[in-house]
Amino acid sequence: MSRLFARKVFRMQGDLKTCTHLGIVPVRRLNLLEYQSKELLKDCGVSVQNFTIVDKINKTNSALEKLHSDEYVIKAQVLAGGRGKGWFDNGFKGGVHITKDRSIVEDTVKNMLGHRLITKQTSKDGILVQKVMIAESVNIARETYVCILMDRQYNGPVLIASPSGGMDIEAVAEKTPELIKTKPLDIYYGIDDVVAKEFAEFLGFKDKDILEKAIFELKNLWRLFVDIDALQVEINPLVETTDRQVVAVDAKIAFDDNAEFRQKDIFALEDDNEKDPREADATKYNLNYVAMDGNIGCLVNGAGLAMATMDIIKLNGGEPANFLDVGGGVKEEQVYQAFRILTEDPKVKAILVNVFGGIVNCATIAKGIISATKNLGLKLPLVVRLEGTNVTEAKKILADSGLPILTANDLDEAAKKAVNSIKQ
Repeated sequence: MSRLFARKVFRMQGDLKTCTHLGIVPVRRLNLLEYQSKELLKDCGVSVQNFTIVDKINKTNSALEKLHSDEYVIKAQVLAGGRGKGWFDNGFKGGVHITKDRSIVEDTVKNMLGHRLITKQTSKDGILVQKVMIAESVNIARETYVCILMDRQYNGPVLIASPSGGMDIEAVAEKTPELIKTKPLDIYYGIDDVVAKEFAEFLGFKDKDILEKAIFELKNLWRLFVDIDALQVEINPLVETTDRQVVAVDAKIAFDDNAEFRQKDIFALEDDNEKDPREADATKYNLNYVAMDGNIGCLVNGAGLAMATMDIIKLNGGEPANFLDVGGGVKEEQVYQAFRILTEDPKVKAILVNVFGGIVNCATIAKGIISATKNLGLKLPLVVRLEGTNVTEAKKILADSGLPILTANDLDEAAKKAVNSIKQ
């Protein structure tokens, strides 16, 4: 929810509506598991529950010895939302459980580890659970919502907060917009004492002792946001406990890929086993790939063009098999790798290339297409629509290749040819 909500509120990307309609959520390359995000929070002084990680069933008892609680929260660690309502391939229900019985903790971990968790955000096969987090439960008195994100409209960071946390924040914004407070932040001052107090009071932390704790947490969230070069830090919920503490119970963090050279330790935390292997493969060549369920492979340059291409494929009765953006500075080798990744998907029955040459040279794309077609021994129908820089030369290169490549003058024609090539 978090990134979608933030972009919806601030209209960060005009393409989002189309993207959501197609069932694609643009994600950044770096994704961390929940426990990794909590470790980052803890390192910056943000209060989180005590927790431990189990990666082998026989380590459960020793892990529990590190915790001191009457109640435990057990969470499967996968990169997907909706874990609580998910189910496992062994029939076990729920990726999130709460219990006071240590023996149940052991049984729950046994039912999670090594099994695949299926949620509304995973494929039908689910994701293999390789780690389980066991945390001390906290007695929650109130739940609030806090989010800091970079926003294009304000050319900088924005603070979003609501006293109604622990729920779908989009629904809160729609039904009770007065419970959403936003404020652009000065990048040099961020969340100082004045801003922190203003928002802590809005969140409902009234008494002096709890107010001071909330102010402390908000300022540390800003410190985290800056220190790790985050694009977004969302805490839902930030809770007030019955013993008057302020604790970040759940966190979602989005990172700026452009800051990888400064954040090597953080980027090294990502486990490619959590990714679709094709996405991990594409990342190696600076390609953006998201798998879908259709049968027409798409190769484009630019996210907006990718979504328009998939939309028109659907309008012509076809189904896109993927989102594959080669970017603006693509080289011949990247075109080859893009074709290789597309053809390794057994569902792909045709390929549609739609490139608008601005920064990228259409001739470079044409040469890459020919090289990939020959070297891969491509047998699938291939439809190519090129426009822009050096398009005349590119079309000549394709025509002189002698390869059975279908060309199109516009996107609608290209989509029709791709769809029809499968029907024939």
